[in-house]
Amino acid sequence: MEHAMFSVAGLDAGYGQSKVINGLSLDVGQQEIVAVMGRNGMGKTTFFKTLMGIIPSMSGVVKVDGQSLDGMESFNRVRNGIAYVPQGRMIFSNMTVLENIQTGLPPAVRNNKVPDDIYALFPVLYDMRSRKGGNLSGGQQQQLAIARALVTNPKVLLLDEPTEGIQPSIIKDIAKTLKEIRNTKGLTIIVSEQVLSFTMEIADRFCVIEKGRFVYQDVRSNVDESVISKYLSV
Repeated sequence: MEHAMFSVAGLDAGYGQSKVINGLSLDVGQQEIVAVMGRNGMGKTTFFKTLMGIIPSMSGVVKVDGQSLDGMESFNRVRNGIAYVPQGRMIFSNMTVLENIQTGLPPAVRNNKVPDDIYALFPVLYDMRSRKGGNLSGGQQQQLAIARALVTNPKVLLLDEPTEGIQPSIIKDIAKTLKEIRNTKGLTIIVSEQVLSFTMEIADRFCVIEKGRFVYQDVRSNVDESVISKYLSV
């Protein structure tokens, strides 16, 4: 890969003395969508939280567009082009849809309106902009969480288990939207997931994580779904 938009080299991380992530390395190109797949407890969320600086890394390097994020706090990582949609979505249930999206806007444009292209991607959020976040369905909350991440104008979007608790018809919508975001905004997307049908629809490349290590990697055209399924089944 000539120039990785996002690169991770030799990343170790964990909690206290216990290491959860063991020497992970990953290069992702501009406009590439990579799926990090694995069962619960294999390190997907810890990996993403480390990339965002929520959990400090023990060793290794994370770069966005050639710029090292080493030692940066989460908000500075956002300023340097990385956005994160956490597992469980973490939207503010007592704030309106509009207020939720505005929390993602850079301070300079805090009073400005939400960019039109965000509502073009998520028309339902425009219709519900004055509704409380807590009154949205799971799928709508997921769209809201993605919209909030996108207004930071990221180069790289991290999505942790975006299909969790969402009905199949909405999962299809989210797949379509993610491809549209990648194509229109030129974004690099890394998604952690357990639903293979969803990732087969969007991902260019697959990495399976087991006990904090990548145990299988391949491009979509070569992917053996039965091998990935085996890793995903308990």
